Amino acid sequence: MRKHIVAGNWKMNNGLIQTKTLISELKQQKKTSDAEVMIAPAFTNLWPAFEATRQYPIEVVAQNMHFADAGAYTGEISAGMLKSIGIQTVILGHSERRAYFNETDNDLAKKVDTALANEMRVIFCFGEELDDRKAGNHEKVVESQIKNALFHLEASAFKSIVLAYEPVWAIGTGETATPEQAQDMHAFIRKTLADKYSSETANSVSILYGGSVKPNNAKEIFSKPDVDGGLIGGASLKADDFFAIVNAF
Repeated sequence: MRKHIVAGNWKMNNGLIQTKTLISELKQQKKTSDAEVMIAPAFTNLWPAFEATRQYPIEVVAQNMHFADAGAYTGEISAGMLKSIGIQTVILGHSERRAYFNETDNDLAKKVDTALANEMRVIFCFGEELDDRKAGNHEKVVESQIKNALFHLEASAFKSIVLAYEPVWAIGTGETATPEQAQDMHAFIRKTLADKYSSETANSVSILYGGSVKPNNAKEIFSKPDVDGGLIGGASLKADDFFAIVNAF
């Protein structure tokens, strides 16, 4: 049985006080679904967030990490550093990392390897630009991103990988792929995994949708058979909205 997961990516938002306040508000929410709940605060607030959620079913995850274990990489954070403060899961390959920091499939393959070597879980992001969608190349682009970064792995590695499809044209734009578009792509992703590994492997991997999920569309999106949850941006910064999405299952 695949896990339902709703992960809130806070991006570069919330200082320490705002982080503590939002977590306090999240802890007051009532969870009525079976979904795993994750939040990804800024690096500076991971430890206080971890401490504040210790006794609650909310996992604190990191937004990024470096592929090296240590060294002269000023400003970077290693897997070991994350694990030393209790962080067990990391988001890799987000479209903003690819676009603004020029992260390549090769970079991400190395990051994935490092995370898995450190026994961390990975939320691996990928997705097409609007031009790709308009040109009908969206499946080809997504297939390439998955193959280049992940298909060197053994099937067993996918026990520690969650996939997150994010149509770049629907992130922070207010645009959302229709539930049917989301389902079509998620089914294609699962078939791509099955063709490389097996149907058993493909059907065991949770695939999240990330692209302007909100309380008013989450239920319909999550109702699709191959959509196992969401990677939530803006709506995760409001406790009521975020838990309305969590409880949409």
